[in-house]
Amino acid sequence: MICKINVTTGDQTQILSCETGQTISDALQGVADAPAQPCGGRGTCGKCRVVAAGALEPPDDREINLIGDAAIERGVRLACRARIAGDCSVTLQRQGLAQIATGDARTTEHFDPGFLKYGAAVDIGTTTLAVQLYNKKGLLGEAGAKNPQEVFGADVMSRIGVALSGKAQQLQRALVGGIETLLDELADSQGIKRNEIDAMVLTGNTSMLYFLTGRNPEALSHAPFQADFLFGEEIDARQAGFSFSSACFLPTCTSAFVGADITTAVLASGMLDQDKTALLVDIGTNGEMALWHNGRLFCCATAAGPAFEGAEIACGCAGVGGAIDKVWVEGEKLGVHTILDGAPIGICGSGIIDAIAALLLSGRVDETGRLVQPDMTVNDVPAAQLAGEIYLTQKDIRSVQLAKSAICAGILTLLHLAQLRLEQIDVFYLAGGFGAYIDLESAAAIGLFPSGLIGVAQVIGNAALTGSAMMLLDRSLRHKYDYLLRDATVLDLSREPYFMEKYVDGMAFE
Repeated sequence: MICKINVTTGDQTQILSCETGQTISDALQGVADAPAQPCGGRGTCGKCRVVAAGALEPPDDREINLIGDAAIERGVRLACRARIAGDCSVTLQRQGLAQIATGDARTTEHFDPGFLKYGAAVDIGTTTLAVQLYNKKGLLGEAGAKNPQEVFGADVMSRIGVALSGKAQQLQRALVGGIETLLDELADSQGIKRNEIDAMVLTGNTSMLYFLTGRNPEALSHAPFQADFLFGEEIDARQAGFSFSSACFLPTCTSAFVGADITTAVLASGMLDQDKTALLVDIGTNGEMALWHNGRLFCCATAAGPAFEGAEIACGCAGVGGAIDKVWVEGEKLGVHTILDGAPIGICGSGIIDAIAALLLSGRVDETGRLVQPDMTVNDVPAAQLAGEIYLTQKDIRSVQLAKSAICAGILTLLHLAQLRLEQIDVFYLAGGFGAYIDLESAAAIGLFPSGLIGVAQVIGNAALTGSAMMLLDRSLRHKYDYLLRDATVLDLSREPYFMEKYVDGMAFE
């Protein structure tokens, strides 16, 4: 039976048609502010909370256990679990992002743009999208948003599974729709139409480019994880499902899990044009790394998971207004700062790193990661209160331990492969949207990277987008390093005993 669902976000309301028996998530597909589902809609993370009323089926035990009786009495439901029984209403939280790192508006040595009138540089992150608009006078504007594919899962492997289940077109439409929304925003700000953007450079990890172009990701889903296509090509935007024609360049990837985003980040860093030994780490849902030494390029990728993005953290959220982004020890308590100085609504990645560093410093978390002085329990799990109703649980701390250990072990394994000592690194480039906001001292304190790298660290923000813009402005850069990428030594960490040894060692907080 067809029924109606009133969807309210802020001061805007829209009426959608849906079928009884659908979940709220199903009914909200394509809605801009629909809540993310880090678990891919399996009902295990409890993140897709909405306020709902009207004809809804009663919550099942899983939903009750995840959000509690008190929240359900206030009308809170999980969008992936709550099923529609008739006309109803849903209230969403606006998902505008305050902390999406865009790239630097860099000039290039030569100016040979790939566009005639307007061009766009696009970074397709697993969690976020970032876009810059250019004309021949320079940068006109930039915009960012969450990657709409989050509703299909927080990590790449979840989305590959969704694509292989027959939903590849839905993944592609979600991604293209998200990019087109940002292009419209930028075009409107300049009084032009989207179809006047005649060229784009779109970077992203290998899986994101597969999803964008509708390629079958089956080769990326299992060992030996050999990508059957590594891009480095120009296509028309319509081939990727865009509604307008534009010359789209997709930079070269190195392997199944070292993608075009590392290619463009390496370009932006300038590391391959130096005689220095340089290490670049792009920290996000995936930790991708490149090491340059004596004319050789070494690469690897490690699955950090979505903890640093706030996903799968009890009170985790994106970098929106009200997100706790800084935490410090203040006497016997913890001091916090929130984005835009709003009332605390959750904690984002940089705040998570700070919070755990502060708990370690104050002795409330020991070297094993055990929370020895909890303030409270949440569903029988010990937790440390940060501010108001925002807390970190013991499970959250364990999730961060897994993620930080994977990143640090990847760094140490790269150095081991190249037969380098830590002190031989001349420059450490920390890239990525997440890397742009973290406190280096806190990151080293929890063991995200060896503390010996702090003195040579350079935070370069969203270098993937910056490099994409450089390729847009100078076509000669598009294949400049292809020969090095093809000859790069790509390390499969899953087959390296040294990585597993360092991964286990890195679980502890030194």
